[in-house]
Amino acid sequence: MKPLVYKKSRRAPEPREPERHKLHITKGDTVRVISGEHRGKEGKVLRVFPKEFRVEVEGVNVVKKHKRATNPNEESGIIELTAPIAASKVMLLDPKSGEPTRVRRRADKDGTVQRIAVKSGQPIPRVKAK
Repeated sequence: MKPLVYKKSRRAPEPREPERHKLHITKGDTVRVISGEHRGKEGKVLRVFPKEFRVEVEGVNVVKKHKRATNPNEESGIIELTAPIAASKVMLLDPKSGEPTRVRRRADKDGTVQRIAVKSGQPIPRVKAK
């Protein structure tokens, strides 16, 4: 007599999330929050998290964290941190008018990609990292 063999059912594999999201903003850009609790606030992008599709904007989504001193010479207390928000909630500001705008990409002849503001057609310069 043959032993019973249970076979796995053939299901289609679930689509995976991309490892990195293509973001329209980079570190150092000036953005405005367009939805949520902090709507209308402007600030500079401090950090970008492409895997989580989130950005950290200065002065937006400030949270308080209770910190205990780990060393005897450290101070404990309540510190304020900026927490990341979803990248879809912020829009890049137009360099000409200062209004929020969508971003278009244009490749130059030498292969460099330039970001173009849809409203004014002006190129958006990339801020050099320090």
